[in-house]
Amino acid sequence: MTSLFDLTGKTALVTGASRGIGRAIAMGLAEAGAEVALNGRDAETLDGVRGEIELLGGKAVVVSADVTDRDAVHAMVGAALETLGAIDIVVNNAGGTAFMVPFGNLRFDGWTKVMRLNTESVVHVCQAVGPHLLERGTGSVINVASVGAMRGTPGLSPYGASKAAVLSLTRSLAMEWAPVGVRVNALCPGWTATDLNRNMWENEQISAAMMATVPMGRWGRAEEMTGAAVFLASDAASYVTGQAIVVDGGLTS
Repeated sequence: MTSLFDLTGKTALVTGASRGIGRAIAMGLAEAGAEVALNGRDAETLDGVRGEIELLGGKAVVVSADVTDRDAVHAMVGAALETLGAIDIVVNNAGGTAFMVPFGNLRFDGWTKVMRLNTESVVHVCQAVGPHLLERGTGSVINVASVGAMRGTPGLSPYGASKAAVLSLTRSLAMEWAPVGVRVNALCPGWTATDLNRNMWENEQISAAMMATVPMGRWGRAEEMTGAAVFLASDAASYVTGQAIVVDGGLTS
């Protein structure tokens, strides 16, 4: 049964792999046997992640780029293909938000910034790697969305809307690409403590209010998203596409 989750001989591209959920997923894919191309903006930090993977006996390469820059993304995918030879798994993880603000006080440039990072980056990567996946007739795309795509997110309206767009895009691509053999799914983490949302989980009042809505009563850990990602990447999910796999401690129950 464990062979269903074996990724030996597979290659993966993970965006936003320098920290948090992206780093955890990259490590998990590597531990399952995949060779991983690590994307982010900080090449030095990515090199550290590569070193950690190699210490565990895995293989990784660094392909740094700003995923909000379309041309940079296409160049990055080209570099990953040149190094890996092929890409079997794509994890669109880069994203997040650095602020909370009531909608009435939201500046439009803040809205635009979140949309570029969380939604347009996924579009850029899928358009860059899509022709390769479709030509090969195989592959698994995992778009990291959020429970914020499924429920209201007061104070985080740009984030929720951007992740809802990712979820909708996931379902559309799944239907378009399924006949060729390419699967596209979304991984929807609940409230997960990472460096990017430190301003929320370190604030006792905000954290208490958010955790009051989580049946398990705590923040998720980045490593707790790894199992679902390995499942979606593997043959264990060979008949799974267009789905949103939720890992949220019961928040959306």
